[in-house]
Amino acid sequence: MRAAACNAWVNCVTDEGFLFLTGDLGYNALEPLRERLGERFINAGVAEQNMVSVGAGLAIEGMNVWIYSIAPFCYARPYEQIRNDICQHRLPVKLVGNGGGYGYGAQGASHHALEDYGALLALPGMRAFVPAFSVDVQEVVDRMHQIDHPGYLRLGRCEQPLGQEVEAFSPWRRLVRGGGISMIAVGPLAGPFWQHILSMTESTRPDLWVLGELPVTDMSNMPSDLLNNIEANGLCVVEEHGLQGSAGQQLAALLMGGGVMPPQFLHCYAKGYPSGTYGSQSFHRRESGLEPGQVMEALGIAP
Repeated sequence: MRAAACNAWVNCVTDEGFLFLTGDLGYNALEPLRERLGERFINAGVAEQNMVSVGAGLAIEGMNVWIYSIAPFCYARPYEQIRNDICQHRLPVKLVGNGGGYGYGAQGASHHALEDYGALLALPGMRAFVPAFSVDVQEVVDRMHQIDHPGYLRLGRCEQPLGQEVEAFSPWRRLVRGGGISMIAVGPLAGPFWQHILSMTESTRPDLWVLGELPVTDMSNMPSDLLNNIEANGLCVVEEHGLQGSAGQQLAALLMGGGVMPPQFLHCYAKGYPSGTYGSQSFHRRESGLEPGQVMEALGIAP
């Protein structure tokens, strides 16, 4: 998705207030943006805490600031500066974390982002955007470029099934209609489930939705079809994020508070490193029980 994001940012260069900071990352990807932005493209070096504070100062001066790095270097290393300099002042600084979840695979925990949107959404005014497919990125960047509050963009790998068309981005989208349990996937993880569910009969397969914006705080914004099916057939939430601060926790609290009690609830999330070893993104998903076949088995749905 990084190439799609670069193209979307290039389309923003006519905004004279647009300014982009990178923590010495983006080589062989962001050069078109650097060439178009000129002095408004700033390599802040391997100094993420300083980069965030500089971005906050530039936002106070009226600049439309975007800050980019590998996800954990974008939210974890400068967390205090995000909290104090950006969020306490409700500055519309946009943070971009590349490689959400286990995206950086065998590079290990230092490069994984398993608590990113959970940690950031604990801060005042923050919203997180998690595009599922490359075609979502332009719309997400356009939306974020106009917001008046802090925002976090979590980029991952596009896993859109071949031959399948994607509806325009919105916080809630149905990908596959099914007669079984409602399944909500967060961001790119929706792709493998979409591919898997297409091979199942419509009467028994899950009703698959993708969630692309957090936090989820208002049940009135959820599609009525989704709510009705959750109440009738249950809910399964799958996400490449840890338990605390997750979309699954947000949805469970929201539904219970609204009096919606699903007959079945399953939350599948990133469980860290059960074997104590590192591998590919697929390896870590499998260890966490996040592969489609594993989830269907946990739900008791025959292949």
